[in-house]
This record gives sequence, structure tokens and C-alpha cells, in this order.
Amino acid sequence: MIPYGKQNITEEDIQAVAKALKGDFLTQGPTILEFEKAFADYIGCQYAVAVSNGTAALHLSALALGVGNGDKVITTPITFAASANCIKYCGGEVVFSDIDADTYLLDVDKVEKLLQSVPKGTYKGIIPVDFAGRAVNLEAFRKLADEYGLWIIEDACHAPGGYFTDSKGQKQNCGNSTYADLAIFSFHPVKHIATGEGGMITTNDEKLYKKLLELRTHGITRDTAIFKNSVEFAIGQPVNEGDNYPGWYMEMQTLGYNYRFTDFQAALGISQLSRANEGLDRRKAIAQKYKESFTGKNYIKGQSDVIDGHAYHLYVIEVEDRVGLYNYLREHKIYAQIHYIPCHLMPYYRALGWNENDMPLAEQYYKHCISLPMYPTLTDEEQSFVMDKIATYFTK
Repeated sequence: MIPYGKQNITEEDIQAVAKALKGDFLTQGPTILEFEKAFADYIGCQYAVAVSNGTAALHLSALALGVGNGDKVITTPITFAASANCIKYCGGEVVFSDIDADTYLLDVDKVEKLLQSVPKGTYKGIIPVDFAGRAVNLEAFRKLADEYGLWIIEDACHAPGGYFTDSKGQKQNCGNSTYADLAIFSFHPVKHIATGEGGMITTNDEKLYKKLLELRTHGITRDTAIFKNSVEFAIGQPVNEGDNYPGWYMEMQTLGYNYRFTDFQAALGISQLSRANEGLDRRKAIAQKYKESFTGKNYIKGQSDVIDGHAYHLYVIEVEDRVGLYNYLREHKIYAQIHYIPCHLMPYYRALGWNENDMPLAEQYYKHCISLPMYPTLTDEEQSFVMDKIATYFTK
């Protein structure tokens, strides 16, 4: 069986998890902070907050930015539903904007037209997605955001290690928060770094960082500098001069969630992170072979291509008779996948008023897209088998 994505667990990973399991902490221990610091260094940002999954990362980001009832936020229809759902969790309204047909990413020009069509203040934020691992040009989105008073959450779940080059010629790593207020990642098994489940939020904003830490754990704080109840209340008896808050005392100051990460997941994450670049190099090599195989073929309508800074979570091709190819590959135990069913046409969002032909480019893309096997342990022989079967299907 050749799946579209697959985790790579080594003996070093297993030993790292075993060491954590034998330690003093299973959760809320020092390994989490170690992973957060290592990840922040890898991405090139100041702060990182580990959470239970990528969806939790999106939800906490929306909460930290103050999304509330009726707030309108723009995102792409070609994404996993969580990119949009996080706004609904907070009572906000999701507004989809169409993709660029060549990059498959949220089209900044279409977003600009959307913003120009209504009074300033109508929208609160934008959630661009580094779909398939291709980095969004966040510099362009930041310019729009500053003009219209918007925040940006970068959904970088597909793109650790990816980057784009800005107008100054500087490489901007996905998630480094140079242009976004917050960025989020996923550590699901098919992602570049796998911890079973898990997610990360990155930022350079200390205020947002502290807010995220609070929201991650029930809205509870142990910071004595911001306690609201008195020392007398905390102790439970009249205080003497010099009495401080007791060691057990904590306060829930806002409505938060249990979106905590575990130490043994963090141990796995640290081990996986240590060979992230190795995995990224292998993904790029696989992408290069796909490109060479498909370039000039009349049955290929479009493909991910080889792009500077692409992190290659997915390699997508567009073909006619997508369902026929999908079924043919499965007959040969090649489990390609479709990314994604346009989010605005999921029944939930249809019920909110979205219809077919609202996002014509996204809908056209969906009719033809198929994601091919892409993971570091995919062998040359397996990849050749995949490419041969695709060629056979269209030339038989």
C-alpha cells in the first residue's frame, strides 16, 4: 500500500518518548517548553505555544485576537474546514474569497476587491493558508491588513520549513510572524513533524503570547502580579504584614480551554524536529521527479511544480477524469487523496448561504485535483510505480 502521506517514526523517536514516559511529568512539564523554544528557533520567531492540535491552535488564535459575534473574517475555500470553523467557534462570520488558479492560494487581488466593496471596518481579519506547503506572500497581505485595520492568522500547517522572498530580498519563513500577527501549525501524522496529534502557535507579540498561555489552560493564571482577589481571600484568614499569596493559589480570570500538550508528545516533537530539514530535502526531491515526469504531458492540466520555498506537504496534479484515475490508482493500492472539497460547499456552509459558482476557480480546481503520495520514506521505486500507473491510465 502506498498512502498519500505517512509518518516516519525512528528508533530515536521511540527512545525519546520512552525517556519522557519514565520521567516525572506526562503533561505540563519542562519538555513542552523545550519543544516550544526549539520550534521557535527553527521557524525564526520569538514565541511558540504548543497545544493539543492544529484546530485548537486556530481556535485559541481567534480568541486571543478577540473574534466575537458577527465579526467577519476572510479565508480561502481550498483548505481544511478548521481554517474557517475557528471563526464560527467564536461567533464570527466566515467570508470566503477565491483562489489564484496557478498557485491554489488565496488570491490577494480578489481579497483587495472584496475589501474595497464595503466600508472600512466591515472585516476584522484574514486567514491565508500555505496550501500544500506553498508559502503565501504575506507581505502583500500585510499591506492590505494595515490599510484596512485587519489582523492576520497564517495557517502554516502544511509549511514548516517553507518560505517566500519579500520585496527586500529577504527569506521569510512560514510562521515567523514578520507579517502575520499569529501563525499556526499541525503535528498530525501526515505532516512534516508528527506527534500523533498536536499543534503550535507562533508569534512575536508578547501580549498575545501571554494571552494564549492563559487561554490554553482554562483561563487560569498563577501570575501573582495580576491576581484580582486579595491575599486575605487567598489565604482564607486575616493577613499579617508580609503575607503573600500561598503556593496553591491560582485564578481563572477568563473563559479558557483545556488545549494542553503532553510531555511525551513534546519529546517526540523534539526528536522529529531534529531531522526536519532532512525530511524537507527528500520532499523536494520527490517533487522534482514528479515535475519531470508530468511536464509536457497532455493529460496534466496543472501541477504543484517546483517552487522556491515550497515545503511540499502535498504534490497536486490536475487531470481530466479525476475519479477514474483515483479509482484506478486504488486498484493498484496507491491511495491518493483529494485536497480539498471547497469549504464553502460543505452542507454546513451551504446552509449559511454559500452556493455553487460563488468561488468559480476553487470549484474548477476541485473537479480536477488529486494529491499524490508525498512523504520522506517514499522510495524511488514506489514513486516510479505511481508515475507509471498514472501514465498507463491516460495512455492505455
